[in-house]
Amino acid sequence: MDHAQRCRTANAYVEDVSPGNGRARPRASFRSDAPVIELDGSWSFRPAAGLNGLTPGFEDPAFDADAWTRITVPSCWQLDGLPGPTRFGAPAYTNITYPIPVDPPRVPDDNPTGEYRREFEAGAGFAGGGAAVLRFEGVDSCFAVWLNGVRLGDGKGSRLPTEFDVTDVLCPGRNVLAVRVHQWSAGTYLEDQDMWWLSGIFRSVRLLARPAGGIADFFVHADYDHRTGLGTLRVDVEGEARLTVPELGLVDADPAGPHAVAGVTPWSDEQPHLYRGELTTATERVPIRIGFRRIAVEDGVLTANGKPLLFRGVNRHEWHPVTGRTLTHETMLTDVLLMKRHHINAVRTSHYPPDAAFLDLCDEYGLWVIDECDLETHGFSKNAWRGNPGADPAWRAALLDRAERMVERDKNHPSVVIWSLGNESGTGANLEAMAAWIRDRDPDRLIHYEGDWENCVCTDLYSVMYPEHSTVAAIACGQEPLTGDPANDARRRAMPLLLCEYGHAMGNGPGGLREYQELFEAHPRLAGGFVWEWIDHGIARRDADGTLYHAYGGDFGEPVHDGNFVIDGLLFPDRTPSPGLLEYAKVIEPVRIEAAPGRGIVVRNLHHTRDTGYLRWTWRLETDGVPVAGSEWEVPVIGPGAQDRADWPDSLARAVDTAGQGEHWLTVSAELAANEPWADVGHTVAWTQIGPGADSASQAVLPDASPGRGDGGRVAVPRRDGDTITLGAARFDAITGTLVRLGELPVRGPRVDVWRAPIDNDRFSPLGAAWQQAGLDRLRHKVLQVETGDDGITVRTRISPAGSDLALLADYHWSAEDGNRLVLTVDTAPTRPWPVPLPRLGVAMTLPGEFDQVSWFGLGPGEAYRDSDSAVRIGRYESTVEAMQTPYVRPQENGNRRHLRWARLTRFRPGGSGTGGTPPGPAGCGKRGIEINGSPWFDLTVKPWSTQALQSAAHTARLEPDGLVHLNIDLEHHGLGSGSCGPSVQPRHHLAAVPARFTLGIRPIEAEDGDGPG
Repeated sequence: MDHAQRCRTANAYVEDVSPGNGRARPRASFRSDAPVIELDGSWSFRPAAGLNGLTPGFEDPAFDADAWTRITVPSCWQLDGLPGPTRFGAPAYTNITYPIPVDPPRVPDDNPTGEYRREFEAGAGFAGGGAAVLRFEGVDSCFAVWLNGVRLGDGKGSRLPTEFDVTDVLCPGRNVLAVRVHQWSAGTYLEDQDMWWLSGIFRSVRLLARPAGGIADFFVHADYDHRTGLGTLRVDVEGEARLTVPELGLVDADPAGPHAVAGVTPWSDEQPHLYRGELTTATERVPIRIGFRRIAVEDGVLTANGKPLLFRGVNRHEWHPVTGRTLTHETMLTDVLLMKRHHINAVRTSHYPPDAAFLDLCDEYGLWVIDECDLETHGFSKNAWRGNPGADPAWRAALLDRAERMVERDKNHPSVVIWSLGNESGTGANLEAMAAWIRDRDPDRLIHYEGDWENCVCTDLYSVMYPEHSTVAAIACGQEPLTGDPANDARRRAMPLLLCEYGHAMGNGPGGLREYQELFEAHPRLAGGFVWEWIDHGIARRDADGTLYHAYGGDFGEPVHDGNFVIDGLLFPDRTPSPGLLEYAKVIEPVRIEAAPGRGIVVRNLHHTRDTGYLRWTWRLETDGVPVAGSEWEVPVIGPGAQDRADWPDSLARAVDTAGQGEHWLTVSAELAANEPWADVGHTVAWTQIGPGADSASQAVLPDASPGRGDGGRVAVPRRDGDTITLGAARFDAITGTLVRLGELPVRGPRVDVWRAPIDNDRFSPLGAAWQQAGLDRLRHKVLQVETGDDGITVRTRISPAGSDLALLADYHWSAEDGNRLVLTVDTAPTRPWPVPLPRLGVAMTLPGEFDQVSWFGLGPGEAYRDSDSAVRIGRYESTVEAMQTPYVRPQENGNRRHLRWARLTRFRPGGSGTGGTPPGPAGCGKRGIEINGSPWFDLTVKPWSTQALQSAAHTARLEPDGLVHLNIDLEHHGLGSGSCGPSVQPRHHLAAVPARFTLGIRPIEAEDGDGPG
């Protein structure tokens, strides 16, 4: 037998469909007072290209590995060296398509392999007469293990723990651990989970002492009866143990009980009460945390502790831009705290069980969890599901093994209320067997599987992905699509509807979250949903010049990849909240504040468990964005699920009655009255704004806005001088009618613009292709006529793409008031019905780049679009042009500020003669710039680069300012939607190509101008 044959024989486990050999049986994850040796840290490492390049004898304790390199465990070897050059291969991203030929269970000969060695010391009495167990928390995707030259076994199931009994091979003193890890294996076909393909020992490794007479395993059952307040506790223990839970009055009790305890506080996301106790034997003590709760489906409604439960959830992959799927405790805690602060109450662990420490945090801080099995075979859909493991008997043991290891590891977490069989793995008898095993092992939890909607035998929930709003509304009313099987249809109608994925958070978006939430809150059958997904999977890298950017699919030269489809989170890769997360947080606020008829508010408490007594209330009155009064507000404590009214305090009523002219807005906020484990006192939990015209109730109590500016002033008459027309402080090109100078300020434009740099929801939906097919990205402007008259200048134009008679007529009418204020009225009309909506409708213009200071009165402080504007509020704001850019990983339309009454772009000029960007100086300093007014308002984006540059760039970090400031002043935008993976923009948020008119005021700013509009 030659070397190659010996390698194939010795490594046959790689292509074996079995889950592994030599492993200990699955059990719960727990810590105890038994000794433990942590094996994380620096290991010797050697990469190999495949099975033919392995190191003979590397497992021998006498093997000399001094020449090998070093690698940190845990880690993913393809990311070693980031953010600089990677040392051991490169990551690859695919969404559905396998990056290897679909030839199960075989994998390519080109199979990157990592060989690891670690020496450690063990005391002579480490196991104490009991057993010693070597535990791997996660290894991707297949591995074999040797200790002191003895082969322990092998395993698959990357995101699940694997244990080996090493009692008979562990030595006092020096021990040598050797591990061989393969990127591709039979297990790869079960792990096609829309993420980067990475490899290595990526979770912790430790050696555990298991004392004789200790606790081999245990299962906490803690039921809660909401009708009586009775908690029932039973702990199934392998071994002779006693149970102590002081808060429950249990001391040295029989764990099996059952123990009936009156008046327990149930566990929920809002009040995650944990009863701390201990299981003890003569040789081991195991701390436990108990949460009483009951999850059920009652009359088609998902309930927790007897009350309807509405998930405000996210799908969460484990990700860090430098370490990949290797997360520290601090990073996991950051995720949990961010979720709690943004009102998220549930996590679907897409698409595998997370690090067990994350579930500990969910128990402690309060998050409902759908724990998902390490299973996805989506790539088989490319071949009509031929050979899919879910239906192939040869794979049954592997699928059952993954279900068992998930349940056994995580069964004692009160936060875990639903088991999920996996994701996008088709259907078949193996999935049904998984569900049957779980039901038998743990009948107190529900089972989820989205792919089973036609048969409904694997799931307790009717689960769908990315449905249209109209579909959700129909299902809520029992009008879901029929399967042709009356019995199945009846089962499905008795189930709650769960959107396991919706609101695809890719790039700028998602839009339409508010409309989904309105449906969830209106229909008890709707159990809510989980936005896809939590974080962008960008990989931190540096350009040759040292610039940090975040890579996505294709940036590592992958022959098969899915581009930036992996950049689809509510957090940017560095865990900065995106505008999408801020929007989601506002949409899912657990407390609703609305104007009441007359002088007051109505407060609805949407909490499942908690009353509003933990909140303090404040009000603030602003006029034209300037605060004029504010104070605290005594609002009655409102129970969960209830609502009440609060009349205005006298101080607010007096402030409103004495309000002068201007646009008045009342902001009411509910804040934390004391520190919570997840946020400090003063953190805003809910807020609303009430203003004139906001609704009928507010109109009755707040004064109307002051009348529009610029009406009735002295009107200038245009003067033609050669190729220039002068109108007030403005000069125009007499041939094109284009504004070229405003006072001393050079400008270009404005002219009608309908194109935006496509957002991901445009690019990945049919709409983006339709826009380009219609030529909206290459419109040409034709001047038809330039007229002057006593009332100003009129410029008539036609806008059309090459090769098409599709056209938009645009007329510009310019007039001048009070010497230096221009008024522009734009009329647009299509020459015939357009086959597509418009991306945007407004005008574009440029200014010199030194005008980099922006202030405005309107919605802010962040970006907003017509179907994603819940998180912004009316106010007066300041920013820089740089800060107004939203750093989406892949460049696209961003930064729109919505419904501005006025905006100013300025630069500081010390002594009236300085250069742009200079900070304020002594007397004589002033601002120069431009002011824009709306009638009544406009949308604004301000960029240091053109739309074309934004559209063409692959990474935001590679965009370079071009020395100009590019303004888009819009009447409106087309909505954002969720079309990258889900419904496109709702009809109500379409921007139809119909006749339109909008009016703007534009004037130069002089040094003596104040901070407000002139």
